Amino acid sequence: MNYQSWIEGINGKASLYSFDILPDGKYSEIRLMAVNRESEGMVLMNPDAPMFYPGIPYRVYWMDLNFESFVYKCAETLEPLYSYVNARGVWLKGFYIPISDIWDEEPHEPKPEGTRTFYCLYVVHFTMQAKTESMTHRPIEVTNAVLDIGIKLHESKDFYQSMGDVVATIMEFCGAEMCSIYTVDKAAQECTFINRDGVQDQIKNNLSMEMGRTPIEIAEEWEKDLALSDGLILDDLSVIEERDPVWYQSMRQHNIHNIVLYAIRHNQTLVGFIWGANYDVSRREQIKETLELTTFLLAAVIANHQLLSKLEIKSTVDSLTQIGNRNAMAEYILEIENGHTERLKNLGVVFIDLNGLKKINDKEGHSAGDNLLIRASSIIRAVYSEDHIFRAGGDEFVIFCPDTTEEEADEKVLQLKKMAEATSDVSFAVGSVFSTGEYDINYIVKTADERMYQDKKAFYKSNPEKNQRN
Repeated sequence: MNYQSWIEGINGKASLYSFDILPDGKYSEIRLMAVNRESEGMVLMNPDAPMFYPGIPYRVYWMDLNFESFVYKCAETLEPLYSYVNARGVWLKGFYIPISDIWDEEPHEPKPEGTRTFYCLYVVHFTMQAKTESMTHRPIEVTNAVLDIGIKLHESKDFYQSMGDVVATIMEFCGAEMCSIYTVDKAAQECTFINRDGVQDQIKNNLSMEMGRTPIEIAEEWEKDLALSDGLILDDLSVIEERDPVWYQSMRQHNIHNIVLYAIRHNQTLVGFIWGANYDVSRREQIKETLELTTFLLAAVIANHQLLSKLEIKSTVDSLTQIGNRNAMAEYILEIENGHTERLKNLGVVFIDLNGLKKINDKEGHSAGDNLLIRASSIIRAVYSEDHIFRAGGDEFVIFCPDTTEEEADEKVLQLKKMAEATSDVSFAVGSVFSTGEYDINYIVKTADERMYQDKKAFYKSNPEKNQRN
């Protein structure tokens, strides 16, 4: 019987693999022996691969270390294995079945005496949506761990506390010395490093400096390190040394000798990673099965958080200047009035109006006016970088300067006007108030507004050609 005629009798997408255990106990590479018609697209995955023949190295088509581990274990132990994983947005139900050597075909190359050859049949079914019943075919230990993680995800209303609790659970289950969730928002180009103690910006920044990569570049390189797989469980760092020498050196500095890395994807979009180091290698299979399901649970929660964050930003951030809008200013004032924010002993309020915006809009169009607003807001942010800045209206900005001094407040107003005067098109009318002790914040804002209009009136008196309100 030859390989091809045998495998055509298998229903579903089927492929046959073999490997050798050499006399010294080492494993050979895995060979692809046959695929049935339903699975023949596999040999077309890599257009640069040589023409298929029985025994071609399977890695010419793709590479997945977790898949290889299952093939080796299934064939050598003569035990069928089952997996259910999310691979790039597709749910794969895989059956690994050990097969005896029943073939008539001779090997292409002679093998050393004492070599043992093993065969594994892989049959896979895939769906676009997860099937709950397929997830339940797991050891009770894995099922309980995933259930515990699911509960932790929703115990707290605080997203980052929930993530920290999940990290602690994963860390304990894996017997790992280090563990984190690294969220990724590609649209915003932002990443967050979360360990069991919560958000750790300093660790993220240190990692970035060590590797000479931005946080988002770290995520991009980790995607490459996965090499089309959604997860790696490595008992040593040899694979990382080959694929990513920069990350390898960073891990060596921290005495890391093995790692777990799983991508978290929502609708095929990367939203994060689970990362662990120095895990208990005796729990490798339980870790694999648990994290495969955990990434599914985490994906929806992280994606939902990122969406809500974007909606919250849209409701409180001015889309043109990217500073707080009128809604955000109202919330800030309300928090102070209601005592939700600690009462400030000293407070400076600055009301700013961009002179000449209406003329620019009428003469050159709103696109030119928008560009002027962006340049103006850049100057304001440069001067008031440590204060609370809001765009209150079309050409108006309000700044709250907490715990300042009257001298500092006056100095910033002078600095703002000097920077505007250094440009050819930006000019500000400014009104400011400094208060200490007991104060009415709404009265302060109103007073600063009135002083701004006095300054604006003086500007248009000196520059009547820029006053389009007459």
